[in-house]
Amino acid sequence: MLTAKDVIGLARPHLVDLEPYEPIDPVPVIAKSLRLPESEVVKLDGNENAYGPSPAVRDALSQYPYYHIYPDPEQRELRGALADYLGLGAEHIVAGSGADELLDLVGRLFISRSDVVVSASPTFGMYQLIADLRGCRVVDVPRRDDFAIDLEGILATIRRGAKLVFLASPNNPTGNSLSLEEIDCLLKSDAVIVVDEAYVEFSGKGFASLVPRHDNLIVLRTFSKWAGLAGLRGGYGIFPRALAELIRKIKMPYNVNVAAEAAMLASLKDVATLQHRVAAIVTERERLFRQLAALPWIRPWNSEANFLLCRVTRIGARKVWSGLRERGILVRYYDRPELEDCLRISIGRPEDSRRLLRALEEIGVTSD
Repeated sequence: MLTAKDVIGLARPHLVDLEPYEPIDPVPVIAKSLRLPESEVVKLDGNENAYGPSPAVRDALSQYPYYHIYPDPEQRELRGALADYLGLGAEHIVAGSGADELLDLVGRLFISRSDVVVSASPTFGMYQLIADLRGCRVVDVPRRDDFAIDLEGILATIRRGAKLVFLASPNNPTGNSLSLEEIDCLLKSDAVIVVDEAYVEFSGKGFASLVPRHDNLIVLRTFSKWAGLAGLRGGYGIFPRALAELIRKIKMPYNVNVAAEAAMLASLKDVATLQHRVAAIVTERERLFRQLAALPWIRPWNSEANFLLCRVTRIGARKVWSGLRERGILVRYYDRPELEDCLRISIGRPEDSRRLLRALEEIGVTSD
């Protein structure tokens, strides 16, 4: 009989040694660990939308009649609604269980062990995981001091044989966007360019309209941030037509569950409400930026997303993160070379910002 060690020995070795992606915990888990009521937790660590989904989503989910029936494997109604929203043909659109599934499908389609993919740190850790799952090599082309991409460095890596480039715009966790000039240069290369636009609604600077004219451009988006559907996992990709057909061929047939599809359709029918909330988040982002910048020991960077990256001086980011957590306020802490002593703070409601700022002032006073 095989032992546990024997069974693990049968697994693919590079997966056994894989360094996992670090997800964040939901409110009930956090509240229990902190021994606080859930209502006392201010969750600013996951870039979720504190306003939640459109009221139309709750109505759609309560009235949906076919939970017992498998969903449409081709997501035809959803793709049609997305086509209207984007002004593009439905043949370019593939729906997914969050943008993460689309990233995985892109990896499944393109990446073999002998391949090289490009990332630009600091950035979303999922790109590294997608490559690691397939045992290929990732060439990291670090961003410049202002967090702009090193365009020449990326192009040089492509010339040396890299086939796939993962870039986020706006970038997580830095909040800055790619320029049209940068995208134009990359699209002239011999690599497939994947632009992750999870936060695009907060910047208004997207590249989806370029996809029909470029056979090597893929744009991925999500309903998690702007539409408040992070818990339902709804996303989509905009692909050149030939690639969209291939992706639909290799995906699982019922990859988007009926609740997520109903929620996305309801959201697309209530875009005005969601855009109003996006505008409120952008306004709050700018207000919070000014207030954080007024603190002598915090340096926030400008952002076009729904979060702010901040460097903490004098006190130490870990101490600030811990002090906030003790008060039920959750932010993301980074301690790697390119983000030493940095916190990423998601933008919440004005009352969330007030609690955050009061806590930061208390931490600052007690640390003097």
